[in-house]
Formats: sequence, structure tokens, C-alpha cells
Amino acid sequence: MQSNVQHDAAAGRFTTSLDDQQGYVDYEQAGDVMTITHTIVPPAIGGRGIAGALVQAALDHARSAGHTVVPSCSYADDWMRKHPEYEDLRA
Repeated sequence: MQSNVQHDAAAGRFTTSLDDQQGYVDYEQAGDVMTITHTIVPPAIGGRGIAGALVQAALDHARSAGHTVVPSCSYADDWMRKHPEYEDLRA
């Protein structure tokens, strides 16, 4: 999936748009801990790897900032378990 993920730090959100639909990952930041709270991709654009790209962008951001991650969103938690190269970020 080719995506253009944008980070809106003020809103605590990573977003991407496809076919006039927007998918997003919401997070909360407390010190050095990022808590991923929601991963939302509309059904119209589902099944294209968008949710995974959004979660990966959030985790890559956390890694580059030196943060750990609490994946309270079930999708983000499952994605991390399937990608052990990101497990070191788990708070």
C-alpha cells in the first residue's frame, strides 16, 4: 500500500486519505509514553493495508523520538505482536 501519512502532533493523530476517505490513528502522549487509542479506517478503503501503515508510522515516530508505546487499541496491539521488530517499543 502506498500512502501519504501525515502527523498532526497538536491533535495527537496520524492520518492518510484515499478515494476521498480518511483513515487515522489517534494517540495520547504523556511524557515519554505514547498510548495508541484508536485505529480507524472506513470500510470503503479497508483491506488495503492502510491501518497497518498508520500504526507503523506512529511506531516509527515513537522510535525516532525515544518514546515507548502502550497499544491500548486492539488493532495496534495485534499489529505489534505480528511485527516483533517493534516489540521493543512496548511500554
